[in-house]
Amino acid sequence: MKTYTPKKSEIDRQWFVVDAEGMTLGRMATEVARVLRGKHKPTFAPHMDMGDHVIVINASKVVLTSNKTSTKADTKLVHRHSGYPGGLTTFTYGQSLERRPADTVRKSITGMLPKNRLGRQVATKLKVYAGPEHPHSAQLPTVLDIPGARREVK
Repeated sequence: MKTYTPKKSEIDRQWFVVDAEGMTLGRMATEVARVLRGKHKPTFAPHMDMGDHVIVINASKVVLTSNKTSTKADTKLVHRHSGYPGGLTTFTYGQSLERRPADTVRKSITGMLPKNRLGRQVATKLKVYAGPEHPHSAQLPTVLDIPGARREVK
């Protein structure tokens, strides 16, 4: 028995769009990372970039859930270091979503990808936008249905 390795000419890439409005961040991020890697395809090979392009819109309206006493947006911290002594900046996920929602969602998704050259290559196929508009309508993206992601209604 031999391991199947697809050729580059056999890889068929599609474009998907995900509306993140009301979706739980972690559940959405795991499914998007799965599609970016190509694990949803029967010809998946872990050493190759088999994934599809994913466009995430309405990143500013994503929901963070936690226990009943406090919200995760208020308790979970995000750290950033400039590389200089005393250069540690800490803020909450809620503040991060207010400042740069697209970067916060992008970091959550890329954190679920491999930490190597392949992961960086796969991350280039992710496009995240804070609002409902995106410039990729020429690619005719199809809507990606995420079965496990609940939509929180406010």
